[in-house]
Amino acid sequence: MSVNGNIVEITDQNFAETIEGATGLTMIDFWAEWCGPCRVVAPIVEALADEYAESGVTVGKLDVDQNPDVTVRFAVRSIPSVLFFKDGEHVDTVVGAVPRPTLEAKIKEHL
Repeated sequence: MSVNGNIVEITDQNFAETIEGATGLTMIDFWAEWCGPCRVVAPIVEALADEYAESGVTVGKLDVDQNPDVTVRFAVRSIPSVLFFKDGEHVDTVVGAVPRPTLEAKIKEHL
């Protein structure tokens, strides 16, 4: 899955630096290559990354198969799951292939 200019690839190795050290709102899409519903959510996440980049929202994608430590740490048991972090703290989770307005409402709620 391609990662565009407004989306950061999140890994077990860079999670602490990229997310826990961040200020503002961060949205992370937990996905896997084999996950059909993840392919439904991916373009929504990419569009929101582009739209909210100027608002200071950081958007990342984390491949659950390649990064089991973060996946287990946040008890991600179903994908797609989108986790929201504010100033490095986990504040919300949305599970499943939800429509754009659901994710956008969460962004606005935590901005």
